[in-house]
Amino acid sequence: MDILLLILAIAGLLVGLAGAVLPLPGPPLSFAGLLCLHFSSYAELGQITLYSLGFITLAVTVLDYYVPIWGVKKFGGTNYGAWGSTIGLVLGFFVIPALGIFLGAFLGALIGELIAGMAFNKALKAAIGSFLGFITGIFVKVVLCLIMIGYAVTAFIP
Repeated sequence: MDILLLILAIAGLLVGLAGAVLPLPGPPLSFAGLLCLHFSSYAELGQITLYSLGFITLAVTVLDYYVPIWGVKKFGGTNYGAWGSTIGLVLGFFVIPALGIFLGAFLGALIGELIAGMAFNKALKAAIGSFLGFITGIFVKVVLCLIMIGYAVTAFIP
């Protein structure tokens, strides 16, 4: 059972890190990996650490849905831009897997705002806001997943 938990821990932490950039729930997967490691006999993490990282994971996961929308709104965008950014991200992932999510998020927001009837300059500004919100969300998720991997490595190695 311990080996299975260790395999699940490693998989959860690594898939979570990839999911911080890809459209997967990165931090929750990394946290699940951390929990698997904790419940194995290979490492034990403190309760304060687990509760803190669990709370931060929950907060980042919830905020991940609002930060891009906030970026669109802050830069004068509409719901069309927010939806366009989300659709562009998913389509971009399938068209050009690595670069497509970034390009798709930006172009999706731009096209969404243009469909809403916004002037090109304003639509471009809103798309930039959406892109900045998207990049900020990715940065925060990657940092959180790396922190969890760091805790896992330090708990695993005596």
